[in-house]
Amino acid sequence: MAGVIAARTLHEQGIDFIIVEARHELGGRLMSHTFGEGPNQWTVEVGANWVQGTQTGNGPANPVWELAKKHNMSLLSSHYFGSISTYDDSGPYDFQDIFHKSIEDFQHLTATAGARVPHRLVDMTARGGYALSGAIPTSRYAMASEYYQFDWEFGATPEETSWLASSWAHNNTFKTFSPENLLSVDQRGFKTLIQAEAAEFLKEDQIRLNATVSTVTTTRNGVSVMLTDGTTISANYALCTFSLGVLQHDDVRFIPPLPVWKQEAIHSMAMGTYTKIFLQFPENFWFDTEMALYADHERGRYPVWQTLDHAAFFPGCGILFVTVTGTFSHRIESMSDAAVQAEILTVLGTMFPNVTIPEPLDFYFQRWHSDPLFRGSYSNWPANFLSEHQGNLRATVDDRLWFAGEATSKKWFGYLHGAYAEGEAIALALVRCIKDGLCGGLEHRERVRNALPYDIE
Repeated sequence: MAGVIAARTLHEQGIDFIIVEARHELGGRLMSHTFGEGPNQWTVEVGANWVQGTQTGNGPANPVWELAKKHNMSLLSSHYFGSISTYDDSGPYDFQDIFHKSIEDFQHLTATAGARVPHRLVDMTARGGYALSGAIPTSRYAMASEYYQFDWEFGATPEETSWLASSWAHNNTFKTFSPENLLSVDQRGFKTLIQAEAAEFLKEDQIRLNATVSTVTTTRNGVSVMLTDGTTISANYALCTFSLGVLQHDDVRFIPPLPVWKQEAIHSMAMGTYTKIFLQFPENFWFDTEMALYADHERGRYPVWQTLDHAAFFPGCGILFVTVTGTFSHRIESMSDAAVQAEILTVLGTMFPNVTIPEPLDFYFQRWHSDPLFRGSYSNWPANFLSEHQGNLRATVDDRLWFAGEATSKKWFGYLHGAYAEGEAIALALVRCIKDGLCGGLEHRERVRNALPYDIE
């Protein structure tokens, strides 16, 4: 999203460019997969799947929502809170009262942080914020319910996440635009948002597909990009839209190495992982609601279930999927598909003790964390990630190497509309640099300091 919107902005300003794309198609983390057996095949989204926040009245519109309308995407409302069944390892178990309490706790968490003044406060983890607001989950039902509100949104635990930043990202999305979540059911794939937009301006010689970057060399006069096949592309400037996870690994070599202030910013932020695991069965044996929540004794063990075999979506498809996040995602990526499938079938057996669970006809999940093109799903702001770090993550290197993506968005990190906004904003700054020589505004801070020095006396 960031790369295509940046390219569109450069095109509108009459500036030539080349997009270098490692995969066979545009889309990035908007990745679809053809799933199912024989004639009962469907397009499912293994990556980004939702337009989060649309528009309220004549208020500001989410730019992704505007793109979706422009390209006639098929989107449906997801009833996350009004259409949900609850289970534990004995089968169906009603803990709706605890679940609804968790909704109130999350609203209190984000509202309390929103009422505070971020520039006057030292941050703490969302776990600390929960505790200060009186929410301390002790039962597995409370933990599963909290997971549904928090981890399922941010791809990380409250312990790993900034209280203030998670609250402002959430509030700036659902209070600025609208509280609505729209699920893409478009059989062209959610990636159509990007591909259809790019088709309106992109020329064949402006894109290199199946082109993986190996090294990026920056000099005072320009940037040289070498691909893994040995091809070299040179330009006056380069805009890097690698995911934060890629920047945190050694998959791409920078020559000279990125400065210490840039590396510190990159490694001070975190990359969350969000994994949807799809199963297709010969027949539907599960819940009639859209969603289900499973409370295991281990927090985060196959908790959030969603059916696509539902009157609102794809009736008769036989598709059920479960979402895991964070370190549990990393865990299953180290396992074989067969081992993960066996675990999931065991969980389904406990959720539905009176059903003989059939073998799935198809099974798939994307290994986001271990994929060298992504190294995770989307960024997450930890409590020790300071505003100066965020500025340095966004800052240019020698006015030649520029950076954009959802991770560089202060308001909307982790969100697709954050990638859109950053692609546009950074490209406009680059235009001013190229056309007018006004390359300032994205300077770095050489040293990032704590809010106050530690007192160790």
